[in-house]
This record gives sequence, C-alpha cells and structure tokens, in this order.
Amino acid sequence: MSELTRPLSPSAVHVVIDMQRLFLEGAAWGSRNTQTLVAPILRLLRHRPSAAVFTRFITPRRKEDAPGSWSYFYDHWPSVLQDNMDPALLDLVPEFLGFVPPGEVADKFTYSAFADGDFPGRLRRRGADTLIFSGVETDVCVLLTALDAVDRGYRVVIATDAVGSTVDKAHEATLDHVYPRFDKQIELASVAEIMAAWSPAEGKA
Repeated sequence: MSELTRPLSPSAVHVVIDMQRLFLEGAAWGSRNTQTLVAPILRLLRHRPSAAVFTRFITPRRKEDAPGSWSYFYDHWPSVLQDNMDPALLDLVPEFLGFVPPGEVADKFTYSAFADGDFPGRLRRRGADTLIFSGVETDVCVLLTALDAVDRGYRVVIATDAVGSTVDKAHEATLDHVYPRFDKQIELASVAEIMAAWSPAEGKA
C-alpha cells in the first residue's frame, strides 16, 4: 500500500515511539502486539542505525505530580506511577538497547513527543526534514506526534507494518481512515518500501 511520493531524504529520522518494557505483554499497559513490532523495527534500525530517535513515555512518580486532567487519568492507572512500579519498565525493550548510541533517546511525559522534553531540539540538531514513524500506539502516541509533525512542516511517513496498538480495531481504523485524511502530508508505506526508498547510511554495504 505504498504512497511514497519520492525517495526519502538522507536527513530523514526514524522516530521509534515508546517501544518500552512498559508496553510489553504482562505490564499494566502491555499488549502482545508490541513484541510483534520488534522484528520489523529492527529491520529499519539496521538499515540506518544512526538515524534513530527513540521516545520513552515517562510516567510521574505520584498522581499529584501530573497536571490537570492527567491526574484524573492516573487515578485509573495507579500501577504505572513510578512509586508503584519497577522503574526498569520505562527502559526500551532489550532488543533496541544496542542501538543507543548511535541512536538517541528523548523522554516525553504526554502523548506527543513535541509537547515537552527535548525531542524538537534533537530533530533540529540533526537537520531533520522527514520523520519515519514506528512503535506504539498507532492511534495514540504515534498519531499525536505525527499530527504535530505535520503542523511543523515535516514530511511524515508511517511504517504501516511497524506500528501497533492494544486495540486492534483502533489500529486498523487509524491506518484505514484517519491517516488517509491527511494524504497530502502523511504517507503510508511498509518497512520494505521505506527501505527501498531510503538509501542506507554511507559506508554501509
């Protein structure tokens, strides 16, 4: 279902959204679908390892530390507050740890990576013009960050077989109906199609 309109820029950044132990099956926010994304994301990481920026969703220590309606949100999810869980759950999934460096980690505290933290600055320092998204969740953090990227003028590509959600129907609806609403600014493509359109890093065989 490739909708890539042209080759991908050497300045493209692969944004891996929230691939953390917190979202693996067995954790409060976990899903069996998260583990299935590891292999396709690894293909993109190996293609251009230095192009990766990993985001991590960082929960507050206590719900009182969360602003506004986020405090109500954490009333429903007290087990993910840092005071109530193993902090190692905030780490990237083990398969990705070896990619930092050359990749970078940008922590965030809300759905969109642009809303807080140093993610925008990391993109500026890299001279990024294109963002390729993988990770979780298709219909929440990936979606909100992708839409913020559109507003900032980035070319946005969603790796359709490297994003997932705890809610299959929401994942499918977002890929089938929401992202296509932005068809002049958001492109949908498989990992194989992205790799074919994105030259590997210089010096890589």
